[in-house]
Amino acid sequence: MEFDDLYAQSAKYECLLFDLDDTLYPLSSGLATACRQNIEGYMVEKLGIDKSKISDMSNLLYKNYGTTMAGLRAIGYEFDYDDYHSFVHGRLPYENLKQDHVLRNLLLSLPIRKVIFTNADEIHAAEVLSRLGLEGCFEGIICFETLNPTSESDGKGLRPTASANIFDILEHFSQHNDGSDLPKTPVLCKPSEVAIKQALNVANLDPERTIFFDDSVRNIQAGKNVGLHTVLVGTSNRVKGADFALESIHNIREALPELWEEAEKSDGVRYSSKVAMEVTA
Repeated sequence: MEFDDLYAQSAKYECLLFDLDDTLYPLSSGLATACRQNIEGYMVEKLGIDKSKISDMSNLLYKNYGTTMAGLRAIGYEFDYDDYHSFVHGRLPYENLKQDHVLRNLLLSLPIRKVIFTNADEIHAAEVLSRLGLEGCFEGIICFETLNPTSESDGKGLRPTASANIFDILEHFSQHNDGSDLPKTPVLCKPSEVAIKQALNVANLDPERTIFFDDSVRNIQAGKNVGLHTVLVGTSNRVKGADFALESIHNIREALPELWEEAEKSDGVRYSSKVAMEVTA
């Protein structure tokens, strides 16, 4: 039996599952702010939504559907996913992201599977990892396209438009409704437990032997609900559902020294990439 197989059987954890944005790099990069502005721009320019409604509408969609995109699709807006991602991510200030040699060395020092799990599209994920200098650190990327494969029947190439019956989410909540009867979205994304379980299936992961890193409290809590070990990134304040809390992803070794203790026991053997994993479009 190979050394990496022996390590996988003896170690407490078999995989580190990482969110991407605001997890592998700090919120101070400004990408999150730019992304939000681009989403609002798309809603105005491409979908014709009244600018005065954008802020409240965006907040409600994000809160109730996980992403604004998922919410827009739920309430009746139709658009090509690639066009949306190109508009929202294609003009981000990627130059704010710098090569992170410290994180790269931390990741490569562990003989354990490492996988990215993001709601973003594949092109954005690849660009971020390239800018951070983290290519080759991960076995694969579970992204938007992984969980939402498209075809012509899904509206591929569809021009942005509103259907005849747009669900008025602002009016819905102004009537003090609790959101229990909101329309369903066709988009699968975090923090949906279904989405997280699907990601685990794609990567062939046992939640009880997987550590999930994310900057979102609700994503962490959803991950905990499906059995994952959880690490909230971006704050040292541990919340319900988080097993650990890290101010920065760079603090991973101080918070989880057992990972490196297991690595030392394995005599520095690196994990193999022989596990079949189909995670991108």
